[in-house]
Parts: sequence; C-alpha cells; structure tokens
Amino acid sequence: MRLWLAIQSFFKVLSSREFAEGVEQLQLGAPEVTEQEPEKPAAKPEPPKPVAPARSEAITLLATLQREARFVDIVSESLDGYSDAQIGAAARDVLRDCGKVLSRMFALEPLATQGEGARIEVPAGYDAAEFRLTGNVSAQPPVAGQVVHAGWKATKCDVPTWSGSRDAAMVVAPAEVQVG
Repeated sequence: MRLWLAIQSFFKVLSSREFAEGVEQLQLGAPEVTEQEPEKPAAKPEPPKPVAPARSEAITLLATLQREARFVDIVSESLDGYSDAQIGAAARDVLRDCGKVLSRMFALEPLATQGEGARIEVPAGYDAAEFRLTGNVSAQPPVAGQVVHAGWKATKCDVPTWSGSRDAAMVVAPAEVQVG
C-alpha cells in the first residue's frame, strides 16, 4: 500500500506545484497546510419560545373583583330569600368596590363625549369596535343619530402578573377557614 502511495505521490509532485510545495513543507517539519473549508456562519440561536402564563389575566381580574368587592359572591348567591331593599343595600357596596377596581386597573372613560340622548355623527369608514349602529342602518355613513349608550374605553390596562403556583392559577378565591 505504501509503495503505491509513493508512486502516486512521485507523479503528483512532478505534475502539481502546490502538491510539491506541500510535500516539501512536510519534509521540513512544518505543520501541514491543509485547505480549509470556509467557516460557516454560526447558526443564530433560536429565541426561546414564550412560556404560556400560569394564569389568565381574566382570572386575575375576577379574583381581584372577588377579593376587593365580593363580586362572585353576590352574583353566585341565590337572591330568592332576600327583599329588594336587602339586595339593593348589598349591591351598593359591591358596585362601589367593583368600580374602584375597574378604575384602578383600566381608568375607564366614555367613548362618545356626547351624553346619552345627544345627537352624534358617525363618520364614513368608522371602526365597528367604536360604534354599534342600531335602527335604520341601511343608510351609508356618514350618518347622524342619537347616543343610546356612550360606550367605554380603557385608557390603561394594569392587571397584575400572577406570581403564585401553577396549581392555584385557576383559584378565584381561596376557601376561608376559621381555626380555633
């Protein structure tokens, strides 16, 4: 095998200057010069996939309404055994406290600046998320009509991020236990 390699190398040295120079470098003890493949650019690391939140912001909002206003309690309670006056008295506190939560988290403002009953013009190309037309809706905008409800828009969304365990992510209100 080496004899065949020597014969091949002899003729290659005679016919190729680059090969002959490489052999000469090997004889002089210099490190072997090899033709290197061009370096491939390093692959860009894939960005980490976003981790699904442990808890939905909707559950966080519902838990806040329950904790601060007892909202779930009042809408889940059977009202059959209560008088209208009792329901109204309980609802007054719940509604006031729910309003505080919504104000703090969303800073709600009326969408239409005109009050209910006032005339308003809906422009051509209006956003259906901002205006819901009722009545004679066959007319082409711009159209004028009466404000039935001013609508609402949030000027911020400040729902706290869940920091609890994955197991408790769906808990709206913990069970309260009085010990003793």
